[in-house]
Amino acid sequence: MRGSLLIRTELKEQFLSELTPSEKMFFLRKAREAIILHRYPVCEDLFHYCYFLTIRERFRGIGPGRDEGHLRFLLVEGVKETEEAIKLYRERLERNRLPIPDSRGERFIEFLSEQE
Repeated sequence: MRGSLLIRTELKEQFLSELTPSEKMFFLRKAREAIILHRYPVCEDLFHYCYFLTIRERFRGIGPGRDEGHLRFLLVEGVKETEEAIKLYRERLERNRLPIPDSRGERFIEFLSEQE
């Protein structure tokens, strides 16, 4: 797969450095689901779609206290922007939906799973 990268190496580095182990598992589960069930093509849009789904999950785990108005505002704005990104990438992926699951799906999952 080294000769025919499905996504830019920078995105893999982002995946490896920015996500926790449990978030990586969530991301890969969502990627597999998107490829197999929704028949989305393996591409950078798929990466971003799964990345923002993962960030949304991260936001769900954050619960600001009552007296943290500024933090609550930032959280709400972050969730709003994340939801908009998810919608954008989902629409783009839907327009390019395949008749059958992308045969490159497993290579995509393996590529991201490799620790370098």
